[in-house]
Amino acid sequence: MHPDIKRYIGDPLYRNSFFIMLTSITGAGFGFFFWMLAAKLYPKEDVGLATALISSMSLIILLSRFGLDTTIIRFFPSNDKSRVFNTSVLITTAFAVVFGAVFILGVDILSPQLSLLGSPLNSTLFLIFLAANSVATLTSVSFVAIRRAGFNFLQSLVVGSRILFLIPLIALGAIGIFGAVGISFVLAFIVALAFLARYGIRPKLTIDRVFLNDSLHFSAGNYASGLLMAAPNMILPIMVLNVLGAEEAAHYYIAFAIASLLFMIPTAISTSLFVEGSHGEALKNTTIRSIAAVFLLLTPAIVILYFAGGWLLGIVGRDYAASGLELLRIMVLSSFFVAVVFVYFSIKKVQKDVKGLVLLSGLLFALLTGLSYAFMLWFEITEVGYAWLVGYGIGSSTALWVWMVGWVRRLQREDSM
Repeated sequence: MHPDIKRYIGDPLYRNSFFIMLTSITGAGFGFFFWMLAAKLYPKEDVGLATALISSMSLIILLSRFGLDTTIIRFFPSNDKSRVFNTSVLITTAFAVVFGAVFILGVDILSPQLSLLGSPLNSTLFLIFLAANSVATLTSVSFVAIRRAGFNFLQSLVVGSRILFLIPLIALGAIGIFGAVGISFVLAFIVALAFLARYGIRPKLTIDRVFLNDSLHFSAGNYASGLLMAAPNMILPIMVLNVLGAEEAAHYYIAFAIASLLFMIPTAISTSLFVEGSHGEALKNTTIRSIAAVFLLLTPAIVILYFAGGWLLGIVGRDYAASGLELLRIMVLSSFFVAVVFVYFSIKKVQKDVKGLVLLSGLLFALLTGLSYAFMLWFEITEVGYAWLVGYGIGSSTALWVWMVGWVRRLQREDSM
């Protein structure tokens, strides 16, 4: 093997990035085949109900993280890993179950179409699968935190086993589809706990209050930042639906889904940067290598998707290619700015600069939602792409400006010493 290739394979930054990207790609592939098979085996009504159940579970998981998923990565290297892991899992899973129970009790008001959760059996299954999803989510983060993202990839393969359960559960309808997903999470967290035990991380019903106090500010800031960053992805499809109608909402969602494939690259590498920085690696050198890797991979991917976008949309449907191509291309170009923002976030997480995280997240939330709504009222669906381009363009410019100001101030301090 060539020495350079061997060096890259052995480098935790690149190795972790590779497995994080591979996990995202296989996850997307399993998801595509899962829903394709579900659509062929189950009635449309059951598929619709199942998507609502799974979306509800995902939203509850998002709300119950409290930033502890990010905190695991930052605090693992300097704390007892078992205490950090157990504390994070117990708190987030307990709140996930509580939020899930509240959702079930209020389902007739919050989501009347999911009244099937009124059944004691269905509601119990919902809470069990919710808890399994919660634990599996944090075991996945833990693998990345200990620089073993390869185990995260193996865990994603276990989650992909949900495809195998679709046929035997077909008689259960929507609960069968939901159950296939839930069973895969149960299997995933059991397998993951076995892998974690190899690195001395063992589950116990203990909460480390010292760790909670030390990490509270960091966790809270990352929780707020995470919600602000995730919110536009959830709000914009609904906004497009209400302003422009169902057809344009479909065009937007498909274009975004394809463009977001590019976001896997900066997400993976910036996450690996966060891990390496948390382990004490030189931040400047790691950042330079991360930026080089991001743009080395992202540039050809953007070129390919920019020109092949019409073909991909055509696979979905002729109307999508006709109406969504320009939107897709604009969103593809915005990925350059997205990459800068993601790297900036990782640097701020390593530095524990919670204020910087929340401020930029809030700015991006306001720009993306505000500009998208204004452009939809004045123009057409294509202009939502410009909202992404302008929003992340301003966001990345702000990040670079903050970095330059900090760099100048460091130089001034060094000169005055």
